[in-house]
Amino acid sequence: MSQERPAYYQLGYGDDFGLSALTERLGLAGSSTGLAAALGYAEEIADQSDGEEAIELGEDARRLLASELPERVLSTVWLAASGHAFDLRDHGMSVRDWLERVSEVSTARLRQNKRSYGPPPVRPVRDVGLCEAVVAEIRASAPALAHASSRQPDLVDALEQVVTGADGDLGLRLFLRALKTSSVSVSHEQYRRLLALSWQFGFPPAVVHDGLTISWPPVSTARQGVDQDFGLSQLSRLFTAGWHYRTPRAALEIAVTYDGYERPPGSEAAIVLEDTRRMLDSGLSDDTITLLWLAATDRGYNLDMFDIGGREWLEQVVELSEARLAEVAPAYVPATSAVRTDTRDAVLREIREQAPSAAGVAISPEFRPLQGTAVFGALEQVVIQVDPDLGFRLFLRTLQVLQLPVTEEQYTRYKSLSSLFEYGETHLLFSIDHLVQRT
Repeated sequence: MSQERPAYYQLGYGDDFGLSALTERLGLAGSSTGLAAALGYAEEIADQSDGEEAIELGEDARRLLASELPERVLSTVWLAASGHAFDLRDHGMSVRDWLERVSEVSTARLRQNKRSYGPPPVRPVRDVGLCEAVVAEIRASAPALAHASSRQPDLVDALEQVVTGADGDLGLRLFLRALKTSSVSVSHEQYRRLLALSWQFGFPPAVVHDGLTISWPPVSTARQGVDQDFGLSQLSRLFTAGWHYRTPRAALEIAVTYDGYERPPGSEAAIVLEDTRRMLDSGLSDDTITLLWLAATDRGYNLDMFDIGGREWLEQVVELSEARLAEVAPAYVPATSAVRTDTRDAVLREIREQAPSAAGVAISPEFRPLQGTAVFGALEQVVIQVDPDLGFRLFLRTLQVLQLPVTEEQYTRYKSLSSLFEYGETHLLFSIDHLVQRT
């Protein structure tokens, strides 16, 4: 990323961009391989975000043009990144000829926004540490890349030359494209390194994740890779007022896929399933489960208006969680982890200390109000009869819904409990940090 521009994710990019996005577009099944169509794809990319994405496209092309890389290196990398879908030799062009055309497309689009626009001098990423880290990852994948791209025996060397002789930023993205088009599998450890490295370049995680073949570890209910809320408490957040899916079932189907970029597919479904089964296997009444759901969603999805009981709803949650796991992790066998009973008294103490603040306030006071005292009584039942961990997460959610003030001393204790339950660093930050009454 140029020092004059913010990180790509700060600019609003959610997936690939620039020249690497163009190679992806050319490699899509069904894409035309004619020259006019290829230029059309470049124009489409340059036109995105009201023409702002032309900046990255043009900069990428000019960084390669400004290098002294020979045609064989550029051609090798271009063919690998595009999956051999657009061979410039078939059109009587060199890669440099093509890059000039791409740069012209970019400049023409930017002049629609500002007629006096002229391409600035290129500012390639030549940071020694970053470039060495990219080269290290290329070499870690060298045997697999060499095997998968036998018709391009010089690919690994060519990728390294792009990084060291042109630009580390684009070099990393073209390396990732080569991994994807060759269907080279990377270990979970290397994947995490690539994510961390891409973050230093300012890439959004999708630039690494989407389309990459990853050797994931088995699905589990461990919290590794979970920064914020998760499980049933997170599910309730997705049903607060304003949820926009057409049906509750459609919303559920989306919710159980929220694995993020660092967890194996099916991880969130496994945690939701564990939370939900614990609730269903407990002695909690249907009315209590319904009350807890209505409170945690701030009456965003009113089960009682549709004559749906809490247990019936949770059975639907189980069904869709199991369907998700059967699809993406068929080998997964649900196994309920041990309940942290040693935390029960501490969680109950925090709920009871906040109970007076909940007295006299209600969730949805203007429509079928849920009295805070009743909700706090239900939370105690979860802690005692189900799981202190789940009870604490629902307690935090209730504090957020009711907007109850939290003292600094309480917040310190909540942090300690969060650590015991292995919550992510931002779990409290994005839920109740704004409620803390700081002096």
